[in-house]
Amino acid sequence: MSRLGDRFKAYLLLVRKRSALTAEAYLRELKRLESFLADQEKSPFTATSEDLLSFLVCRQQQGLSRTTMARLVASVHSIYKFMKLEGLRRDDPSLLIQTPRQERTLPDVLSPEEVDHFLSSIALGTPNGLRDRALFELIYSCGLRISEAASLTFDGLYLKEKLIRVVGKRKKERIIPFGDEAVTWLKRYIETARPQLEKGRPSEFIFLNQEGRGISRKGIWKRFSGIRAVSGVSAKVHTFRHSFATHLLAGGADLRTVQELLGHSDISTTQIYTHIEEEALQAYHREYFPRN
Repeated sequence: MSRLGDRFKAYLLLVRKRSALTAEAYLRELKRLESFLADQEKSPFTATSEDLLSFLVCRQQQGLSRTTMARLVASVHSIYKFMKLEGLRRDDPSLLIQTPRQERTLPDVLSPEEVDHFLSSIALGTPNGLRDRALFELIYSCGLRISEAASLTFDGLYLKEKLIRVVGKRKKERIIPFGDEAVTWLKRYIETARPQLEKGRPSEFIFLNQEGRGISRKGIWKRFSGIRAVSGVSAKVHTFRHSFATHLLAGGADLRTVQELLGHSDISTTQIYTHIEEEALQAYHREYFPRN
């Protein structure tokens, strides 16, 4: 089974071009499936469609959201597509399993004033504080995912040109411009705070943790949570990405441009931000139109 996992991981990374995070998530589900089937004296090699449905029902009863269940079904489909491709099975018992329809919920978005308040709440008296200000300024200015921010390296930073090269999902690269405010804080962090964090051990990563290594996704989340508690602004790191897209559209940017900046492969993913704008327009109309 461990060999199956190794081969499946190589397939996801090299053939399907999935991210390392997606590959790890799919592998976790493969291990859960193996454990579930083992209790019934079966394995992925002998499982039927009914077995897979029982597994999915068991996982759903653990309180998983519809979005998580959709990802789980996708992982099961990938497992058996791989096994059939590799000749490990002649059939695909997952073909009868349909992906549950997902309810599209509007993402949370901060106002520009709330973003400013959050960023101005960062204490700047330590190297960590300066790093945090530069980090979250850049995340907002470029609409970065948390994994993208953690993996930024100097060979993709063009400070003079105000551009940064980002490696997104499925290793898709994109070039994103950033604003003067982000430039100011990046320069200050790189010149004064980063050398103290680096501690004489050169690193390719732009943002470092207290040990001088590249800051992790979990590290970024913990720093954000601390600032959130101080500022009183209710948000997640990903809320900055949603806010970036919404503020661009509110300022007149076209949907295709926002799609490229966010790195969405399908413009329908970007279109959700237009619905946020429609809700804002309705709110303004209700508040200010005299005949309401």
